[in-house]
Amino acid sequence: MPTPILIIDKLHIGYGDKVVIRDLSLEIHEGEFVALLGASGSGKSSVLRTLAGFHPVMSGRIILEGKDITIEPPERRNVGMVFQNYALFPTMTAFENIAFALRVAKMPQSEIDKRVAQIAETSGITEQLHKKPATMSGGQQQRVAIARALVAGSKVLLFDEPLSNLDAKVRVTMRREIKRLQQEFGFTAVFVTHDQEDALTMSDTIVVLANGGVEQIGDGRTLYRKPATPFICEFIGTANELLAPVAAQILGRDIRGRIFVRHEDVFVGKAVEAGLPATVRHVEFLGAHSRIDLDAGGYFISAVRMDNELPEVGEIVSWTIRPGSVHIFEEADR
Repeated sequence: MPTPILIIDKLHIGYGDKVVIRDLSLEIHEGEFVALLGASGSGKSSVLRTLAGFHPVMSGRIILEGKDITIEPPERRNVGMVFQNYALFPTMTAFENIAFALRVAKMPQSEIDKRVAQIAETSGITEQLHKKPATMSGGQQQRVAIARALVAGSKVLLFDEPLSNLDAKVRVTMRREIKRLQQEFGFTAVFVTHDQEDALTMSDTIVVLANGGVEQIGDGRTLYRKPATPFICEFIGTANELLAPVAAQILGRDIRGRIFVRHEDVFVGKAVEAGLPATVRHVEFLGAHSRIDLDAGGYFISAVRMDNELPEVGEIVSWTIRPGSVHIFEEADR
């Protein structure tokens, strides 16, 4: 197994006496795309700011390429940062923004021109180099911000919710663009997001943060299909929590603990078919699929259908679940 390019060792992060991240340990390998996923207040941006050197650690170590950078200032860490609001200088052109760090490093102008031209061509922003940020779209500004982080040759790039200010279509495009650039340049990415789609579609590894620590680490499929805790089951994707008596009827046995089933694992059929009876309360068309909300005698459950044959609101139907699809968490599980 190759040596990790970035090691986070028993990191504690806080503000004053308040600890927001406890005992975080993580190994990230060269070329890996890692998402730090969590709700607002989970500490994910604090982790990123600490890795960048903008916030001091309470305890623990940060090792980059074998060197302890825990107390190094930001300019000596050799990591690039892409901010949520892009953080472009408004009075500078795209060229000047990208070239800024190179000029601070007193690089010859001929080399600056060459590097900026190369990164702009790869990033698809050659036509924007003469423009200032106010005249560019959000997606164009994001490309400039990424180019600025890449041009200095950093092997590790830190992304702080870079897609949150973009509209839905541009967001999807920029996901693909960031992945393309990562694969082309081979940089290691640590990507902070609250959006599970960002994490699921872009990442090799997802680190879910909650309650001041790591809830689960794994690839998207593992987190979705083998959630370690009830929190993961509800946070990644959508799931119904089954009441114990209902689960016993469906599964034919008593179960202790919390029981969940994904919406797509709930089957809805005609009332004469096998399953439990329910009344359709709401049908929501979402394009590629539809969501059906059921009232099973005061207990509400949702299902997803991919076909166009949908029940009517008020119709009596039967429902059951895909065999082997339930997620059961004993009472001791978090």
